[in-house]
Amino acid sequence: MNKANKTPNTNLLQKIWLWMLGIGPGIFCIGYTIGTGSVTSMAKAGSEFGMQLLWVLVLSCIFSWVLMEAYGRYAVVTGQTSIYSFKTKLKGGKWIAYLVVGGIILAQWNSLSGILGLSANAIYEMVIMFFPGLSGDSYWPVLGIAIVLILLMYSLLWVGQYSFFEKVLIVFVTIMGISFIISMFVVLPDPAQMVKGLVPSVPDVPGGRLLVAAFVGTTMAAPTFVVRPLLMKGKGWGPSHTREQSNDALTGAILMLVINLSIMAAATGALYADGKTIEKVMDMVYILEPVAGKFAVALFMTGALSAGLSSVFPILMVAPLLVADYKEGELDIRSTRFKVLTGVACLVGLTVPALGANPIFAQILTQVAAVFVLPLVIACILYLVNQKALMGEQKAGFWLNIGLITAFIFACIISYTGALALIELV
Repeated sequence: MNKANKTPNTNLLQKIWLWMLGIGPGIFCIGYTIGTGSVTSMAKAGSEFGMQLLWVLVLSCIFSWVLMEAYGRYAVVTGQTSIYSFKTKLKGGKWIAYLVVGGIILAQWNSLSGILGLSANAIYEMVIMFFPGLSGDSYWPVLGIAIVLILLMYSLLWVGQYSFFEKVLIVFVTIMGISFIISMFVVLPDPAQMVKGLVPSVPDVPGGRLLVAAFVGTTMAAPTFVVRPLLMKGKGWGPSHTREQSNDALTGAILMLVINLSIMAAATGALYADGKTIEKVMDMVYILEPVAGKFAVALFMTGALSAGLSSVFPILMVAPLLVADYKEGELDIRSTRFKVLTGVACLVGLTVPALGANPIFAQILTQVAAVFVLPLVIACILYLVNQKALMGEQKAGFWLNIGLITAFIFACIISYTGALALIELV
């Protein structure tokens, strides 16, 4: 009798776990896009402007879905990867590949330093919140935490198995999603604000354009799409997995929208009405505490930490993945090159904690920088998925082309907006 009762529960848990493993490449995409960059941008926007920038988030997630579908379809139909295809199938492809790889690595490594700084600060502030007597000079404790975190992530990369990386990310993403969604319901904002936020508008204040560009930079992240074919190759997906690929793209985009929306809504409900804003990491803790209580804030910060760790893992991998893609078009996670390049990324990641810089501002700037390579990444896949010699009957149809063209126009507008925002800072 006991055995009979236990089997259905076990089967249900197994089904949930298998379902999450089935969206493995999508989990990596969430790791790239929803990190402390998203937490920073969404929380800061929610605290300052309420739900006004919800329309940017929705559009970014829709276009992310379109791009994941395009890159994923190209991967499973042709069996080829992004950068290698750019190099071999586009006119001037070698230079295009250099530009994409260089732009993505630069943006991701810069982002890594801000992510690590935010994650270390999040742990330190959570400890201080429950043990106030430990407060004092935060520089050395934060730097020490950052070093421990990056060494832990680096040691996990030495396992060298794609399936293992997937499982680690599933744990981080699950904790992150549950934490943020519960936090949103603790301080749920007025639903009318959410509806109003779907009407396009840009905050007419200093820094408004910067946040719009950061929103797109953190949600429509170029490595999300460019690395996707390589990850699918590592998972063993081919022409018979076109449906799984499409489901993976849609599920990944929906999860990105739900988690980012919950962060923005939590900050809006807790801070916006009282005119409180976020400038430093500790603001995300102490400003929320009177509204949500210590344990609700700890839940939110647990989500922020999980977001950071879920991003550190794939970002450490981005340089060796792209270099391997350029050279051989193969997923190589056991080579000396992989271990050396991930080690260099670890050292770069310690920059913000070592300098004691404000990770909030550093993170937003790096997210803005990420938008400039987007139009090129979209234009390349738009060309490739329309080549009948490569795609056959799976060549992009009317709706996919409309989606890609609209995404390209949107990316160009946001790149221009990001350029204006950076000029305003000079």
